[in-house]
Amino acid sequence: MKVLLAHNYYGSSAPSGENQVFEAEGNLLRQRGHEVSEFLRHSDTIRAKGAWGAVQGACSTPWNPFAAKMIRQTVETCRPEVVHVHNTFPLLSPAIFHAIGQRAARVLTLHNYRLFCPAAIPMRNGKVCTDCMDRHSVLPALRHGCYRGSRLATLPLAANVTLHRYLGIWTKQVDAFIALTDFQREKMIEAGLPADRVHVKPNFYPGNPIVVPWANRRQSVVFAGRLTAEKGVLVLVQAWLMWGAAAPELRIVGNGELRAELEQLAATVPEVPIRFLGQLTGDAAQKEIARARLLVLPSECFEGFPMVIREAFAFGTPTAVSSIGPLPSIVRQGENGVTFAPGNPQSLLSVVRTTWEKAGELDQLAVGARRSYETLYNEEVNYRMLMTIYQQAMEALSSRKGSIQV
Repeated sequence: MKVLLAHNYYGSSAPSGENQVFEAEGNLLRQRGHEVSEFLRHSDTIRAKGAWGAVQGACSTPWNPFAAKMIRQTVETCRPEVVHVHNTFPLLSPAIFHAIGQRAARVLTLHNYRLFCPAAIPMRNGKVCTDCMDRHSVLPALRHGCYRGSRLATLPLAANVTLHRYLGIWTKQVDAFIALTDFQREKMIEAGLPADRVHVKPNFYPGNPIVVPWANRRQSVVFAGRLTAEKGVLVLVQAWLMWGAAAPELRIVGNGELRAELEQLAATVPEVPIRFLGQLTGDAAQKEIARARLLVLPSECFEGFPMVIREAFAFGTPTAVSSIGPLPSIVRQGENGVTFAPGNPQSLLSVVRTTWEKAGELDQLAVGARRSYETLYNEEVNYRMLMTIYQQAMEALSSRKGSIQV
């Protein structure tokens, strides 16, 4: 099969799960003999231009005629059967779907909620907010300046949502959508996507990693992610301070706007073992997860499918997550991890401490975590899912072509 992969890379200064998924799926297709081409843009090119770059990105977000022209030329040259798009923001724009037309089946992975939520993450003032999705209107986002706290910055993203709703891009110009979880699928259908074209395929971990024996692991718990409000890391540190000196070492991997505040908070009770490791390479971060006895993800927003969970399962590390959005359907209580109430340090502390102190509990959850990887989140299972979706996309395109001819 000939496949054209299209993606706008986010800035290199911050790791992106979307970038990782794009590269992993491209490698997956190549390893299985498919002819893969790429159509790429990089946000670094506009970030380097400062204010002018910001203007260029804002103008490109709703409709970029230059990207549309170039992808049409690429499709005419490569003649792929499928064009699989991962991220159009900000330099590709959804104009590329119109430009591709019926030359190839068009597939879009829904890494977030940006099609209907200008902020991409349905969250406002530290709380889940789905107003724009529920009302089929971007007025709430404009009123509150949901993207980066700015009405001006929100405007091009709101225009993007409104324009493509009006043009029917999502109902007429995409042959298959890939949601990462059943939860996300239902939310996006409620917001306006056609139900018969939204398929579920989670993220996967490539290869077959070796599991560190339980006896050889650190007596530690790890958090890996951005140190921002929606990730709930403040609640995590608060829970650890409540636990006190008897707590296992908490190793925090990542950087973000809250790091200084979190370090100051942790320093108020120096005997509590909390260590900030900063931003690590991908391999180093995965070693932390593989050697820990528990991963904690205290998100307070609707996640897509967190990359750290698929890594934890692959390495046989049980996971504790907040019971919000799709997380409790991925991490199943008592099977491959545990869940606690979001935004609640007491709940986090109670659940994690009980699990940590109960003899044999964590190592049994570790077995369940690895089993989840082997049955649901490995590359072979994911490849079969992807091929099925591509086939359904090609059939949907063929059906539409036939109806037009009739």
